[in-house]
Amino acid sequence: MNEDQASDTYLIVGLGNPGRTYRGNRHNVGFMALDILAARMKQGFSRLEHESLVAEGELGGKKVMLAKPQTFMNVSGAALSRLAQLHDVPHTNLLVISDDIDLPLGQLRLKPFGGTGGHKGLKSIQEQMGTQDFPRLRIGIGRPPGRTDPADFVLDDFTENELREIEIDIRRAADCVLLFLSEGIQAAMTSFNRTAE
Repeated sequence: MNEDQASDTYLIVGLGNPGRTYRGNRHNVGFMALDILAARMKQGFSRLEHESLVAEGELGGKKVMLAKPQTFMNVSGAALSRLAQLHDVPHTNLLVISDDIDLPLGQLRLKPFGGTGGHKGLKSIQEQMGTQDFPRLRIGIGRPPGRTDPADFVLDDFTENELREIEIDIRRAADCVLLFLSEGIQAAMTSFNRTAE
């Protein structure tokens, strides 16, 4: 894509699994964050486009498309890649929101690029996009207790205590996205990234 032809639209993608069964899962914090952003935009996810539920509007002074891939987490990249190509969205105008078991519950980490950290949704996106040079916002869901299989842990619902905390942190993630849109990634990283002490 030629930079001169690139759209001024920002594509904010939340990762998760579709359907009621998965709605409260730890793996679905990306979808949860997009619900907050859509509410702030006064829009709903009423349209299916390239295997993604989408909502469009304005946030942080920018034209924004929110997308929830409906292909299931591990193959999210196909839907995202098609949306980005169709709307001529440059990598710098893409932000992917996902869960992270290597971050403490609720901790946010925004980065301009990076590896997958073993996250299969991010791996699918990087394979389909052919690059790891796109911003991503990770929301910590904590490590699984004891010998719990991480694959099972991410597909469990948050406990009541966790849910009270994560609801606050998902709103913080939405605030982070707004700052990313209005003032850029460095300002958002400075305000919302936290290093464990």
